[in-house]
Amino acid sequence: MFDVISAIIMGIVEGLTEFLPVSSTGHLILTAHLLSFEGERAKTFEVVIQFGAVLAVFVLYFKTFMKILTFRLGSGINILHLLLAMLPAGVIGVLAHSFIKQYLFGPETVLIGLVLGGILMIVAERSKKAVTSEELNDITYKQAFMIGCFQILALWPGFSRSGSTISGGILAGTSQKAAAEFTFIVSVPIMGGASLLDLIDNRAGLTGEDLPLFLIGLCASFVVGMLAVVTFVNMMKKLRLSWFAYYRFAVAIVFFFILL
Repeated sequence: MFDVISAIIMGIVEGLTEFLPVSSTGHLILTAHLLSFEGERAKTFEVVIQFGAVLAVFVLYFKTFMKILTFRLGSGINILHLLLAMLPAGVIGVLAHSFIKQYLFGPETVLIGLVLGGILMIVAERSKKAVTSEELNDITYKQAFMIGCFQILALWPGFSRSGSTISGGILAGTSQKAAAEFTFIVSVPIMGGASLLDLIDNRAGLTGEDLPLFLIGLCASFVVGMLAVVTFVNMMKKLRLSWFAYYRFAVAIVFFFILL
């Protein structure tokens, strides 16, 4: 029963934090540490519930993805925008994958990422950069590539992919809302590919006995992820990025004393 409760909690945490600029990876590592849900089995479980979050975005933006897959250039975002946004972090991620998994996936490094990512978000919000792309389809190729460059920071657990890319979007001249939606869309191929690689690496942890537990976590992540994305996008015109930064600082302080 404890495993089932842990699976639900982890699924909710993944779905709620994956698309908020607070670092889902960081929250999962810290939550797993508190629940003592660690080891190879837990690593495989975390990969599986990420698919739930990916599926949530794919369902919500299904029409946009179908348009992107038509390979039409020149009318709103297209496949080239995604490729430009994926390229920087994709290259660095492949080259440094083993190093990141071995040395950066720990509670201490997450706390550092939470603080540094929060500082970046405050800097972006206070930059007063003129908005040249108000809506998702206004984003230029140059802005897509700049957002992709900031996505490299998210390879450090705790930095937050959405926090890094939304900050990058603001600094590149997009609105918060446009940057957030573009972040969600780019997350599908990025997270889908990364999760697939991780699943292959952790395939030894997949057993038929754990399938019900994994499905529970995946479903929780999917449902909560859909609610989180819809709510977050609707509130992006009113929310200040710095609010999430202060939350990150508070989490880092609390867990610093817990981990002492």
